[in-house]
Amino acid sequence: MEMVKGVLTFLSQKQVYGLALILFIGIVSYYFGKIAIQKIINAGKSAYEKKKRNTIVKLISNILKYVIFIILLLAILNLYGVDTKALIASLGVVGAVLGLALQDTIKDFISGITIIMDNFFVVGDIVTFNGFTGEIIELGLKTTKIKKVNGEVLVISNRNIDQIINISQELANIYIDIPTAYEEKMSKVEKAIDKILKEIKTIPGVKKEPEYLGISELSDSAVKYTISFNCIQEKQWQIKRDALKIIKTIYDKENIKIPYTQIEVHNEQRV
Repeated sequence: MEMVKGVLTFLSQKQVYGLALILFIGIVSYYFGKIAIQKIINAGKSAYEKKKRNTIVKLISNILKYVIFIILLLAILNLYGVDTKALIASLGVVGAVLGLALQDTIKDFISGITIIMDNFFVVGDIVTFNGFTGEIIELGLKTTKIKKVNGEVLVISNRNIDQIINISQELANIYIDIPTAYEEKMSKVEKAIDKILKEIKTIPGVKKEPEYLGISELSDSAVKYTISFNCIQEKQWQIKRDALKIIKTIYDKENIKIPYTQIEVHNEQRV
């Protein structure tokens, strides 16, 4: 019984229940604040506009998290008897010192805001930075993360992003050379290519009408027939793989040969 009384006495202390209440309010405020931000900055009509607004939501949510953290910290200090008014008054001097110490962090923050406002890129865009091409997977207050197709992730400080190529705001142009055996009749091949183009058109993400451009090369072992189509940047690699699968499937059905390198060996024998 004494143990229960001790626990209740401990929990009834202002520093205990007050701390729990402050933390609860902070978590709830962040959760509902994030929902409110998403509602206010609603999704745009175009895919690009949606990506842009999602990026803004993430950035503002990050700012909200830091603001709530500072408020909670001050409330907890006040709860434990720290004179927060004097602390806030002294923040002017501390802020000047921190401003000098955190110049790079402030530059990162300002650069992050500039990137969004000037439409450099948003989360989901495909970009190239110093020869590294990948998808923007995160745009934070300090850093931007770019993920390559093979899974590699490049983390860049926002202040260092001075030149970047955004290739997502335009359609990707895909050109495929289809190697075909010389003995195959051109009329037969072109009929098969017509079927290929119709199938490629049905791939999600392909835009405009796929085109047959004609013969692009007479190589040593094959005639190369070239096709082209436009697709959204984000899915270009998968779409190209799907197109190659369609080409192989239709060539197999039509019994059209795709030549491969062969080596003929002559073994000289003395009689």
